[in-house]
Amino acid sequence: MPRVPVSDRGRLRLPFQLESPLPNIKAAEKWVRQSDKRELRNRDMKTRLKTLFKKAKLSGDAATAPGVESQLDKAAQKGIIHPNKAARKKSRLAKAIIVTAAARAAAASAPTTTRTARKKSGAKK
Repeated sequence: MPRVPVSDRGRLRLPFQLESPLPNIKAAEKWVRQSDKRELRNRDMKTRLKTLFKKAKLSGDAATAPGVESQLDKAAQKGIIHPNKAARKKSRLAKAIIVTAAARAAAASAPTTTRTARKKSGAKK
């Protein structure tokens, strides 16, 4: 069975590039399987982190932040993302929540005025 690397998804390949040579050594075959599984798991985790971050940022709810920060820390600890990236994301999330809370407070305290339609004084000729 020809093996097409997972990392080549969506790329156009020439006919002679379609088949990736299989390793000759049993251990190397296992390393390939492990790498593919690891890549799939890491990609899934990164996608989930992005989704959590976006939802927390859009909601602006301070209660969701600790859960997202915890997931970012776990991913950094496991080596899925760089620790500095986790710190940067946590900082940006905290800043976004503060901005959202300030905007909500300003919107709540601002008086709501409704405009009434004016009648035109001049008539058409």
